[in-house]
Amino acid sequence: MAGIAAAHLAFFATGISITDAQADGWLFKAEAAVALKLPWNFEEFSRFPWPALSSLAGDIVAMMFVTVMTVLLNTTGIELETRHEANLERELNAVGSANLLSASLGGYVTCISLSRTTLNYEVGGRGRLSGLMVAAISGLVLAAGAGFLAYVPKFVLGGLLLYSGLYLLYRWLLDSWRYLSFVEYISLAAIALIILEWGFIAGVLIGVVIGLATFALSVSRVHAIKFSFDGSEYHSSLDRRPDELALLTKYGREIQGMFLHSYLFFGSANRLHQHVRALLAKQKCRFLLFDFRLVTGIDSSATFSFTQIKQVADQCGARMIFTRLTRDVENAFRAARFISDHIIVAPNLDAALESCENAIIKAHQTHDSEAGTLREWFTEALGGAENADQLIQHCKRIEVQPDEIIVREGDPANSMHFILDGRVGIMVNGGSAPVRVRSLGPHTTIGEMGLITRQPRSATMQAELVSVLYELSASSYERIRRENPGLSHALMTYIITVMAERLSFANRAIGVLQR
Repeated sequence: MAGIAAAHLAFFATGISITDAQADGWLFKAEAAVALKLPWNFEEFSRFPWPALSSLAGDIVAMMFVTVMTVLLNTTGIELETRHEANLERELNAVGSANLLSASLGGYVTCISLSRTTLNYEVGGRGRLSGLMVAAISGLVLAAGAGFLAYVPKFVLGGLLLYSGLYLLYRWLLDSWRYLSFVEYISLAAIALIILEWGFIAGVLIGVVIGLATFALSVSRVHAIKFSFDGSEYHSSLDRRPDELALLTKYGREIQGMFLHSYLFFGSANRLHQHVRALLAKQKCRFLLFDFRLVTGIDSSATFSFTQIKQVADQCGARMIFTRLTRDVENAFRAARFISDHIIVAPNLDAALESCENAIIKAHQTHDSEAGTLREWFTEALGGAENADQLIQHCKRIEVQPDEIIVREGDPANSMHFILDGRVGIMVNGGSAPVRVRSLGPHTTIGEMGLITRQPRSATMQAELVSVLYELSASSYERIRRENPGLSHALMTYIITVMAERLSFANRAIGVLQR
């Protein structure tokens, strides 16, 4: 009784965050409770049966495990009943302090009780006074002595034990059928039978093994690929000229990418191996991209599956590229000696895609890769040399150096730019530092939406390389609309075509992300 009172005082001192927890004690074995009662003087200390500790070590470890699990489960139940969020660290500290104090006074293992805490909460107990009152009553019973228990009829105690046992059997073996899956219920029944046949420790240990096996089986059913894509539907952030986009549309399937997620082990990695094998059997592929940003970990069996994937890729002439490897995943691959010169490790997916796209375009381009002159570009874009010559007369040539700002976010949109040569990045404010969301290469336009809508600039334009641009100011654009309807129509048709292509790309990318 002193241990129970001490436990409640410990709960009171540490302060349970939801409500006052009730001390819920278990007794392993009757003889163990007597044997492990702490001594009060040197004579009792010398008579303490120390060898009994080794025989009870399994019970002690099992009870520690069950106590911690019960605290976590009961705390979650109390959260649902009280609609109040608990502090799990505080609850565990309170239970640990209560058990230490209870043990020092010869008490039992204590834990948070869901039923009694819920009852206490329903009748109005909201503070620490409830736990303090239980501790005080337990202390009074200790002071008064336990002789009054002899006046309690034995059939009452027997009936109470019988009711408690039947209630637990009903709740765990019968009522649980309604809300547990078939596998979970069979596991629960098996654990109960094991406890009856071989004891509590065997039931706990085998229950842990069953739980781990069930978890591993369920996780192995989760596909390692969150979503996949190919280069014809998902591009890098580099905006390319029309002939290059046409090549990527036609040959982009030679780039096959996969976003991986979850923890990769033998089950999920083996399914990934089978998927890649089937993919390469029916699709010509130059590059296999694997993005590891959402991967939480990987084990040695998974690295073996990636070795099998590499063997299949080498047979088909495909190059493997890894992007956004976490430190732990990269260390696992290096420990398996998997990463070598034949494996490309890129810092991010966008850089890897851009490199692959350049290789695809170079392999399939049949004409000179130079961008050509401004007049040739405008002639093709506007449908005639006359429109091209007239538009050139309204544009102003600008040459910018790397990192030079062309326009800033928030500035008035009073012009659009045609990029003849070089490369321009689109930067948005990312809080601590600007973030590049897109790049534009030769024979692309920038700022056309702002020129039409006259809204302030939504992003900053910054040169990434030495670039040559031709600027069409808002005043020149208005003059074209008034004085040259044919050129105005051709220019607007070109702008709509560019915007439609970008919208189509965005739709394809969104479709990939929603798979």
